[in-house]
This record gives sequence, C-alpha cells and structure tokens, in this order.
Amino acid sequence: MFELLSPGVSLRGTVDYLCNSIYPSRADDWDRLIAAQGVQVKVRRDPVDSFTEPGEMVARMDELGIATLMIVTGDEHVHAGSFHFHEVTARWEETAELVERYPGRFTALWCINADIGIEGVRRAAFALDHDWVMGLYNHVHSYDRPFDHADFYPYYLLCGERGVPMAMQAGTSGGLMPSECGRPIGVDRPAIYFRDTNFLLSHTGWPWVDEAVAMALKFPNVYLGTAAYPPRHWDPAVVQFLQGPGRRKVIFGTNFPTVGHRHALGQVDELCLSDEVRHNLLEGNARSIFTRLP
Repeated sequence: MFELLSPGVSLRGTVDYLCNSIYPSRADDWDRLIAAQGVQVKVRRDPVDSFTEPGEMVARMDELGIATLMIVTGDEHVHAGSFHFHEVTARWEETAELVERYPGRFTALWCINADIGIEGVRRAAFALDHDWVMGLYNHVHSYDRPFDHADFYPYYLLCGERGVPMAMQAGTSGGLMPSECGRPIGVDRPAIYFRDTNFLLSHTGWPWVDEAVAMALKFPNVYLGTAAYPPRHWDPAVVQFLQGPGRRKVIFGTNFPTVGHRHALGQVDELCLSDEVRHNLLEGNARSIFTRLP
C-alpha cells in the first residue's frame, strides 16, 4: 500500500503517462461518440479494470503497484472531425480536485488548443504554473496539422523553457478524423530545432511504427509511448526496440479506459523483460523526462 510520506520522499511505482477521465459518468460519452462514428474503438468495461470513483481507483493502483496516473486535462474546444476529444478528457477543476484529495497519485498533462493562437499558449503557460501539471499534450488529429506546423512551435518553446515534455498522439486517429497529420516523421524538424524539448510520440505511431522507432532512435529528445495498445498488440518493432537500443526510450501508458491497467500490466508480464528493462518501461523512463513527478 502506498502512503503519503513526508516532504522530499517520493512515491515509487508504475507511472501511466496518459489517462482520460476516470469517472463512470464518462462512460456514456465514450459510447455516444463511438456510436456516432461507427468505428471499432474498444473501451474497457470489466468492473475491476474500467471507470471508477477516485477512491476505488487509488485502491486499484495500490493493488497493481501504480504510483501515479497522468490525466489529460483541457478546455472544451472545436475539433477537425466528428470526435470531440475534450468530451472524454478531464476539466481543470476535476483534475485539481483529484490532486488535492490524493497528492502524488494523480497529476495532469495539459491538452493544448492550437486554434486560438497566443491565448492557447497563455492558457498552457498558466497550467504549467502548477507543479502538478507534468507537461503538455497535443491531440494533433483535432487540428489536422502535422507536428512541424508553425502553430505548435510556441508550445514546443514553452515546454523547453519550463523543462517539461510535449506528448503527442502519433499514428492514426481512432475516430473519424484525419490521420496523415499524425505521421511520426513530422517530429523530425521540431526535434532538431527545439533540442531542449523532449517529445513523446504516443500510441506507438501505428501504423507508422517503424517511422516512430526511427525518430526515437535518431534523436536523444524523442521517446516512444505505448498508450492505447496493450502489449499483445505492440508491433514487434516496439518490443525489439524496447529490449535493445530503446530500453531507455519507451514509456508505458494506457490511454485509459481504452486499455485497463490490470489488462495492460498482466500482458507486460508476458514479455519476459529483464528487471532493468521492465523498470525502465514502467517507471524509470517516465521519471527521466517527466521531472515534476512526485
């Protein structure tokens, strides 16, 4: 069982860098959005691994050895397709309450809004003024702009100045939204230009997994995130990278509730990773770039 310790003493355990709102009230939103698009996106419904109230989630985290969840948090805004991402993420007040009630167990990634110019950058800067916001998140498909689009550059600069990473969904969109903008190669120029900014390519970059691995292999400031895919569905290139040159570059995530924590961690056991690689995947690599983790 994790306990809140004295100041300066850290909670240790698995870090999940990407979760959506945990509350059962969001289940209907997921069902409605998926049904409206007619796409095959699965959401966990097992009561021991799906939506739940905060106290029950913390108990589940204790059982599974999870120290911290990062909750994608943002404002409502317009999107480029029929899937309105903000409807499944958390609002500021929601995450702030979780952080206050369970210090260290819940933190946030602030979801940027690239459609409102400098006001979006100011809003992101305000979010990062709070030490429980671990970094920024770019749901790039909401804007149908590649990672090297000028509208994203002020956010990359902000991340570098604040010493926090920029996580972004790389690969195809799970909903009826443009996917080309999520090609991992789009991080090539930003990674060169913003060398003080760490970039985390989430969702394994599928179906352009080799491209995502190539970017993480090429750049010291580009990492690969596993959110949205349980280990049995990781491309062999991800597993090979994780066990070889990418043992310090792959970071565990679920995109909860599309992947449940019990489900994902059980499948990590099936990979037969060395103790070092397993630790790096589940905790060490996250702590190396999310330096605000408690």
